[in-house]
Amino acid sequence: MRRVYYRSIPYVIEDITRALEAGVDGLIVPDHKVAAARSLARCAVFAESDVDRIALGGKADEERAAELVRAARGRSAAGPGEPLSELSRLVVLAGGWEIIPLENLLASSPGIAVEVGCLEEAELARGVLEHGVEAMVILREALPDLKAIIAAVKNESGAVSLTPAVITRISHAGMGHRVCVDTTTRMRAGQGMLVGNSASFTFLVNAETEPNEYVASRPFRVNAGGVHSYALMPEDRTAYLDELRAGSEVLIVDYTGAAFQAVVGRVKVERRPMLMVEAEIVRSGKESVSSGGAVFLQNAETIRLVTPEGKSVSVAALKEGDTVLCRTDTAGRHFGIRISEDIKEG
Repeated sequence: MRRVYYRSIPYVIEDITRALEAGVDGLIVPDHKVAAARSLARCAVFAESDVDRIALGGKADEERAAELVRAARGRSAAGPGEPLSELSRLVVLAGGWEIIPLENLLASSPGIAVEVGCLEEAELARGVLEHGVEAMVILREALPDLKAIIAAVKNESGAVSLTPAVITRISHAGMGHRVCVDTTTRMRAGQGMLVGNSASFTFLVNAETEPNEYVASRPFRVNAGGVHSYALMPEDRTAYLDELRAGSEVLIVDYTGAAFQAVVGRVKVERRPMLMVEAEIVRSGKESVSSGGAVFLQNAETIRLVTPEGKSVSVAALKEGDTVLCRTDTAGRHFGIRISEDIKEG
């Protein structure tokens, strides 16, 4: 996950409090203020002397920055792709960086951080070489934009392509263990998780946003499906529902395809009566091509799928021929990571 740090030099307690409440991952402060900063919240705190700040003026600066990133990785327990908060030093490109030098650096040294002074710069850094930078250092002039920056670079996860699928079969599937994913986020109608029997075909399962006469709504919860089911996770990963734990990050998607990350507060696994719901997508072209999949869901009125219009439909009322939103993908995952392999799932 991308990291966001706030650079409080000079040290201004009001600004630091504002940054921590907005959700930054850490602080950069004057050396003599490290202990004071660490007393404010449990987060990464870097002394100013532990930050290599480089202004890119030419190719030599690019090479020096790359060397410093490699050295910082070597001095820490963190390996490539591991959290930057584990590093003993940060290597930061000073404000005024340009796209081409940054692309060159990211290609060889993905651990580089960049300073940003406004929302536009943060969005630019987020999109460099598609993946973007691993870390951003927010300058004081960007404080008015800080909440928007956090939302843009941490919470938002881009868009997911959803496709209408036609329900082809609904059948009783006996008793099974299902997983309720209780997040620390309130969701609204038309939002939920993408879950399925296969990573190549997942169903948008609506959060429990709809009240009924028997139970109150629980908009923080997705009653997601059987323990064996795949769920789409952030950063193009999947996980079995049974693997989720408190603190896990899950991907929440709405009916338009907009996605963001949420943190799991707890997971409830209970044995309940289950349904197997099957659906199929038919695409027209030179030849008619169809693809389909299934999901195992608890047999209860509160479990709902999502229609293309963003409405939720209970599995208790679902019928063959109804249309719901699904996501299709190529099969092939190893420990949740996409691989290119001849795999068939059913």
